[in-house]
Amino acid sequence: VQLQASGGGLVQAGGSLRLSCAASGGSLSGYRLGWFRQAPGMEREFVSAIMFSGGTTRYADSVKGRFAISKDTAKNTVFLQMNNLKPEDTAIYYCATTRIVWSEIANHKQYHNWGQGTQVTVSS
Repeated sequence: VQLQASGGGLVQAGGSLRLSCAASGGSLSGYRLGWFRQAPGMEREFVSAIMFSGGTTRYADSVKGRFAISKDTAKNTVFLQMNNLKPEDTAIYYCATTRIVWSEIANHKQYHNWGQGTQVTVSS
């Protein structure tokens, strides 16, 4: 399965963006899909994840109440709606797939297939 992330851009603080992660070459059914972000000089950080079959979700504390992950099964795509963006949300955002147990879902080392990343920049 190949992943294509898109939807990043430049936005002012308080604004919104919607990221997409479109899969091709196979179905996301049975996978968990995670969103991670990485700022310059920082470790890759968990943002959110969803069970593509079923829809269970998880969020990092830093984005709870502001971000929402969702899926479109027919389009084989996962979305990340990001509202009330803050300058500290600035990073490259990546989507990735795993079949790891849900308790490990925030561990980026458990993901084996990554998209190319999309830049999100939030100005103050």
